Amino acid sequence: MEIPRPDRIRKINGGFAFIEHRFLRSGFFEALTSNERTLYLFLLLVADRNGTSFYDYERICKFTGLLLDDYVKARNCLIDKDLIAFDGRVFQVLSLPSKPVKCKPTPSGVATGAQDVAVQFHDINQLLQKIGRKIL
Repeated sequence: MEIPRPDRIRKINGGFAFIEHRFLRSGFFEALTSNERTLYLFLLLVADRNGTSFYDYERICKFTGLLLDDYVKARNCLIDKDLIAFDGRVFQVLSLPSKPVKCKPTPSGVATGAQDVAVQFHDINQLLQKIGRKIL
């Protein structure tokens, strides 16, 4: 097979991001919403070799164009789908589970899970602190 642009073959320079082919082949891509794909791709791009990154929601929303509510829903669903972990400060893109996990929305449309409560509390605290700083 002839390569159309041999002068432009991709090389790893500096950072490193990759997506397993199984992500597409095994249905993970198809199982994500557009916002979940956007956030997941962003987290893949900014992750270090361990899959971790420290971007806060403001920078993520700025880079991705996601609104805060859309970001929170996408993040929570990616956690529920076992694709990422988040401790309130650090994201980790996880190795793929054996098969795609369906997100279980509540009547309000927000995914649930024990981790979500702590994560949402952390986000609310951050937001209140920022609002407080702007008011003072």
